[in-house]
Amino acid sequence: MKKYILTISIFANALLFAQEGNTVKVNLPSQETYNFTTVVDVEASAVKSQGITGTCWSFASSSFIESEIFRTSGEMIDISEMYNVRYTYPKKAWNYVMRQGKIQFSEGGLAHDVLNSINQFGLVPESAYSGLLNGATKHDHKKIVPELKVVLDAYIKNDKDSKTPNWKVAVDSILDKHLGKTPDNFLFNNKFYTPNTFLKMTKLKTSDYVTLTSFLHQPYNTSFVLNIPDNFSNGLFYNIELDDLIVEVDNALKKGYTLALDCDVSEKTFSSKFGVAIIPNNPENNKKGLTYIVEEKNITPEFRQQEFENFNTTDDHLMHIVGMVKDQKGNEYYKVKNSWGGNSERIGNDGYVYMSKPFFKLKTISVLVHKEGLNKKLRKKLSL
Repeated sequence: MKKYILTISIFANALLFAQEGNTVKVNLPSQETYNFTTVVDVEASAVKSQGITGTCWSFASSSFIESEIFRTSGEMIDISEMYNVRYTYPKKAWNYVMRQGKIQFSEGGLAHDVLNSINQFGLVPESAYSGLLNGATKHDHKKIVPELKVVLDAYIKNDKDSKTPNWKVAVDSILDKHLGKTPDNFLFNNKFYTPNTFLKMTKLKTSDYVTLTSFLHQPYNTSFVLNIPDNFSNGLFYNIELDDLIVEVDNALKKGYTLALDCDVSEKTFSSKFGVAIIPNNPENNKKGLTYIVEEKNITPEFRQQEFENFNTTDDHLMHIVGMVKDQKGNEYYKVKNSWGGNSERIGNDGYVYMSKPFFKLKTISVLVHKEGLNKKLRKKLSL
């Protein structure tokens, strides 16, 4: 990049002082590299890596829970992501079997699956259940889904007379083999807890959280089940206007609340390497926009809906919104904590991605937030 800038400078100077000192005006395009300043920064735990897994939903939501516990207690507790994963797999397996294999069975999930797990099975710290066995230091789940599907598909294909419920035992055995047995009790800060007493200690209430979205195929200010592949548990989404969604996210952050984010990151203009996510108005600026400020597209509800219905926007990744920054032109971006690690030189902004509001408006599926982070007017509309 330095070489490119130097070339422009030489070219400009050559034109400027050509013709025996006569000045020639040259209108070079204005190019400004990003210079971000903080607008809002809410406390969050250190960036982690989900490794070779499809468990971003648990990493994002667990990070969100960590910030929620810190917000109310002032203590940052490292929550186990894999405890939630371990207890969500059997639910996905049940759903797959009861629908006779006619749905997706994968590593994926959504933020409310973590809340469902916490509500039923409690909460544990990372020190009590890491999901790493035999000295492993990185998560690798390549074998889990294939092994589970063998068991589940075999049960589905058997004739009715030969069906027995032993697939549940087999699922537990496979999960214990790869993730380890979950603890009945554990020591934390010199005190013994069970998963339920630990949850009680954190004072976290799963009923306090709501999922917001914005689509045209459902009435605004109502709740509905969003039909996306990873919503196997039929979680409810509250539908609000797109501009209101931006307002609510901004206000929640300014009030000290973070949000769990479900979005599409398949665009070439989402870059963990450069640490930005943008939607240039001119596609020719897609590459340039990763390092230079470019004009972005105006995202309408109609265009957002179109991109969702043609599958250009899908629920392929979850992350954690922990703040806002702005560039030197005043454009605002959400500070989004990713789960792809933060120590590699290939990861920009130390594992965070600065997501422009146009990108958010187009590519967001939903956000999970504490209901008290919402405006009272919206809470009244949604009967929260």
